[in-house]
This record gives sequence, C-alpha cells and structure tokens, in this order.
Amino acid sequence: DEEHETSYKQDDVPRYHARDVAEERARLFSCPLVLGSATPSLESYYKAQKGEYKLVKMTKRIDERSLPRVKIVDMRMELATRKKIAIFSKVLLDAIDKVLKSDKQAIIFLNRRGFSTFVNCKRCGFVLKCKRCDAVLVYHFENRKLVCHYCNYMAQPPDICPKCRSSYIKYLGLGTERVESELSRNFPHLKIARMDSDTTVKAGSHDRILGNFKSGSLNLLVGTQMIAKGLDFPKVTLVGVVSADVMLNIPDFRSCERTFNLLTQVAGRAGRGEDGGEVIVQTYAPSHYAVLTASKHDYEKFYHEEIIYRKQLLLPPFINLVKITVRARNEEQASKAASDLAEAIRHESDGVKVAGPAQAPISRMRGYFRYNILLKDKDRIKMCDVMKRVLADFRRPHGVLIAVDVDPISM
Repeated sequence: DEEHETSYKQDDVPRYHARDVAEERARLFSCPLVLGSATPSLESYYKAQKGEYKLVKMTKRIDERSLPRVKIVDMRMELATRKKIAIFSKVLLDAIDKVLKSDKQAIIFLNRRGFSTFVNCKRCGFVLKCKRCDAVLVYHFENRKLVCHYCNYMAQPPDICPKCRSSYIKYLGLGTERVESELSRNFPHLKIARMDSDTTVKAGSHDRILGNFKSGSLNLLVGTQMIAKGLDFPKVTLVGVVSADVMLNIPDFRSCERTFNLLTQVAGRAGRGEDGGEVIVQTYAPSHYAVLTASKHDYEKFYHEEIIYRKQLLLPPFINLVKITVRARNEEQASKAASDLAEAIRHESDGVKVAGPAQAPISRMRGYFRYNILLKDKDRIKMCDVMKRVLADFRRPHGVLIAVDVDPISM
C-alpha cells in the first residue's frame, strides 16, 4: 500500500527497496502483486503505461463522495498588501474561524519541524550551523535549544553573534512549533495538538494524539508528513498547507514528484465525511505544475509534465542510477579518494555514463565530508558488474568509507 512511499527504501546496509523485494517474491512464487497508491511513483506508472504492469483505476471515492475543493493562495500578493511577512493568509485564517464556529475540525500541514528554521545575525549575515554537519541549526522553542536535524547536535541559542559580537540575532523561517504558537495566539480558545517527530518520541504518544483528535477533544491538528496520509477523520472539513514551497526547493530531481504526492495526499484528509471539504494551499509558486496539478487532483497531467523533464535529462524511469558515496573525516582525503575512484570506474566503464565526483548536497554529515559519484545506464546488472570489478582492485585509503546505493531514492 502507498507504493510511492520513500520509506520503503532502506538507506543503510542492506540498501534494498521493499517494493522490488515484493516484486521478486511474487515472481518466485508465481503470485499476484498489487501496488496501491493515489499518487503512484513515476517508475511504477511508466511500467503500467508500457504494459509491464496492469493498470487498474479507482475513479470514485467511497459513497460517491466528491474530492475536496482546493484553493491556491498566492503569498506574493499577501506580501504586497501587508507590512510584514505573514505565516497565515487572511483566506486561511477566515476558513479556520469558519470551521471552528461550525464545530468541525481542521488539519494544518507544514513539512518542517521546529520553531525557527535558522538563526541569523542581521549585521554580518552569520548563520549558525552544526559543528559536525554542513546544515543550519533549527531553533526548538519547547526545550530552548538549537538542534541539528541530521546528527541531533544541540547548542544553546546565543544572545550575541559569535562572529561580530552584535546583538542583532534574529530567528527566521518557520516550523510546526511556530505554526502551533501563532495559531494559539490567533485563536486563544482553540484546542490544538502538534504531531511531528518531536512530540511522538514517547511510546504511545502517536496513538494518544490521534485518539484525542478522533474523539473530538481537539479542534485542530498541526503536523508534518506524519499527518499527510492514511488518516480518516470524518469531522475534518479543512486542510491548510502553510507552505507548499518547502519541498519544491530541495536539490533533488524527485522534489516535484514529492511535492505533488504530499499535497495530493494531505488534501485527501479533508472531506472524508458527509460534510465535504476544502483545502487551502499557500505558496509563492502558484503557477508551478506540481502545485496546479495537485490542486486539481490530476495525477495524469502531472505525470505527463514531469515525464518530459525526466526524458530530457535522462533520469529514472528512462535510466537506472547507482550512487557511490565516498566519505572521510579529512576533506582532502575524501576528495582525492572520490577522484581516484571515479577515474577507476571510467577506465572500466564499459559504456556506462559516469558523473562526478561532486560534493553531496549536504557536504558534511556527522563529521564526515561526502562526495558522490553517479553511474547512469539502462542495464542495472552491467553497472553492478562494473562496480564489483572496480572495488575488487581499488585500494581504499585508511579512514575512507565507500557506500554503493543501487537505485537511490535521494541524492
């Protein structure tokens, strides 16, 4: 179920995709395999279009219920008509107020946890970063700490800038914590719960929050992608997406697909009862095809737009990828080992396209500098054979780690 989910791919050894394992087991035991999703992965839908999979469509909701109306709010207009950047548009605030007065429930979605997503000095521009990762520290108001979301490094928020010693420290960006805080300020009598990986650490907290929401003791649920799929609450008539652009700007060729999937899935939480539903999507990119097609619940239109780019850039599903990550605690050592490995792969390439090495999008993580090499070919087995031959002869320097990921789910 939900076959498009990226969590089916395991990121550490053994790096397998549960969908591929299911497909192979179905072949071995000669039994049918059903892949279910309202937003299939491009790879699966492409196979269905080619006839490798049989496509079965469910075109109607249960009891002939209509899909929720989706309204796109252009936040550029909000910015033009207000003196400062607003978290919520007037449209969304009015809709929340209307839902609460009719004794219904609402879900507010933002795929970013924490209070402020970065801490910045307004005088010199310094941004506080993690000591072990090339990532900004996120401010968490609940425990008054700056936290790295990659290695969990924590630090005290400074009163003065560590670089220029000025006191012009500002907390910018927003996460679910801040959204919850602002909603409490706008609607003081509101009963709100927040659901993200910070509030569901304790055993049973996940069930407790959802149980309270289902029983009606909460008016509003704020959360990350945890609340975007699989939940069925008949009293939810409004879903608000605070920022649809968060996922669009990730440096990954699947960012548009993930944006479309999440928006479509979270929109599906509204109107599951008899009262119908409404979805309000706030965005600074209202004309982007991922946002527009998600607002119309039109997967096929999105697929036809996205598949053009994939074909032009020779990316999956037209090609298979193998990602090799070289990492070391010394940056020079990591860079040299990656260059030597890439050269060795090119020597043995057998027609396989080799890209890189290039710094990983997050170039340092948990104290390790990381470089990626990317192999492209239609024949997955040929790429694996090339890597086996190269790694058998490659003399890996002491302190250098090499990870090979066939069909990577992220860059």
